[in-house]
Amino acid sequence: MIPLPIVDMEKTGHNIERLRRSRGLRVADIQNMIGFTSPQAVYKWEHGQSFPSLENLVALSHIFGCTIEDIIAVSYPQPYG
Repeated sequence: MIPLPIVDMEKTGHNIERLRRSRGLRVADIQNMIGFTSPQAVYKWEHGQSFPSLENLVALSHIFGCTIEDIIAVSYPQPYG
């Protein structure tokens, strides 16, 4: 069996925060661009407490001008055996 990659929510959150800051955006800017009524979802993403939906990942990649792969942090476990 081939070990499958694992999404690292904490590192993904760091990527979201880093990309947001590098574009000079505030959490409130992301909130407004995506259409959220509160910034809590963005804070939860950035702190690794939740993961953006696929639709929101597409929106973030458009906002940041990057690929989804640039946002998602994956680790690859060691092969068995």
